[in-house]
Amino acid sequence: MLTNTSSQTPTRARYWVIVFAVTLAILAYIDRVCISMAAPIMSKDLGLSKKEMGTIFSAFALAYALFEIPGGWLGDYMGPRKVLMRIVLWWSAFTAATGLAGGLSSLWIIRFLFGAGEAGCFPNLTKSFTTWLPVQERVRAQGIMWTFARWGGAFTPPLVLFVFKFMDWRSAFMLFGGIGLIWAFFFYNWYRDNPKDHKSINAAELALLGDAADMAGSHGNVPWAKLIRSRTVWLLWVQYFCLSFPWYFFITWLPTYLKEARHLEDAEVATYAILPLLLGGLGSLFCGLVSAPVARVMGLKNARRTLATAGFLGASVLLVVSINTANALLAMIFMGLASFCNDLVMPGSWGTCMDIGGKYAGTLSGSMNMMGNMAGFVAPTLGGYIIQETGGNWNMFLYTMAGVYLVGTLCWPLIDPVTPIDHD
Repeated sequence: MLTNTSSQTPTRARYWVIVFAVTLAILAYIDRVCISMAAPIMSKDLGLSKKEMGTIFSAFALAYALFEIPGGWLGDYMGPRKVLMRIVLWWSAFTAATGLAGGLSSLWIIRFLFGAGEAGCFPNLTKSFTTWLPVQERVRAQGIMWTFARWGGAFTPPLVLFVFKFMDWRSAFMLFGGIGLIWAFFFYNWYRDNPKDHKSINAAELALLGDAADMAGSHGNVPWAKLIRSRTVWLLWVQYFCLSFPWYFFITWLPTYLKEARHLEDAEVATYAILPLLLGGLGSLFCGLVSAPVARVMGLKNARRTLATAGFLGASVLLVVSINTANALLAMIFMGLASFCNDLVMPGSWGTCMDIGGKYAGTLSGSMNMMGNMAGFVAPTLGGYIIQETGGNWNMFLYTMAGVYLVGTLCWPLIDPVTPIDHD
């Protein structure tokens, strides 16, 4: 007997998927960003130079990049439930292990393994959005998730400064590492890879999802040839590299920049360092909210291209303005606005992976995020080299970041963000 869904009020179980994604994104960014605030103390205790600290920052991004595609593919193959459980347990263990580091080599290995563990997190959350949310809600969900991810990172500096009042940096990393275990317990008990298998969802909500739930099955045979031949895929990779290159500055070198180039005290550093990630989060939220109305006026393809191109161009211009502003607070406001523009690109990039990737969304978004984290490997190391070799010339590094944003501006007019890879 068929269920009459027309008279049934849809449940809202799908929104719990967004809640789990938001809380995990916050945890991910707390565990990433806490090392940037601890860097000056760690460098002093472990005797690390600028170049060496740059390689520590980059170790995470290198491993994250290398394991992104395998992590995304595993989500397509076996489902996000098991993969995210493994990811959170792994990265929590190595966050805690950071507090045990004895020097450059051990710290580099621990941060590399931390990055390897966290790889695949956002591709698998994207996969869960693809199977649990109707098409019209996906970009908005990405906007909400990235907003809270940025805000989690934004408030990490004052959180770390507060924790440092009660314990040293080693104990702080162990504390942060334990939080993920709580999330893993509740997620694994609630989440199911296929919405049809969840007891909290009714037939009316399943009808809202359309064919989204059909993408939950195993899809291990990824059409790699189509991915490699696609101009859109290549440009998605390039633009995400360009987006991530300057952004990694905000979660690695920013506190040190504020101390050395802007001559701020620790309390001011913790406060001012909030601005780029706080305003970046607003950029993600703004993009997620306006994408649908703008798409109704311009069409989805033109809407995504316009928002992303404007985001890259605005970020480049505002970063240059920040460099040339003498007042530290005003300069950080301009840098925060550059981050706002940066994050106008985020929801559309991940939404494009969902729409053109379809049942291979985990793998495609993993490959895009791999390129972003390759930028995360290059940028901190290059920054440390520039700063040390030029006697502390931070502006040269910042101008390089502005130039990279301009390259991203050129990509989006050529990207087709709506045609599925597997459309034939």
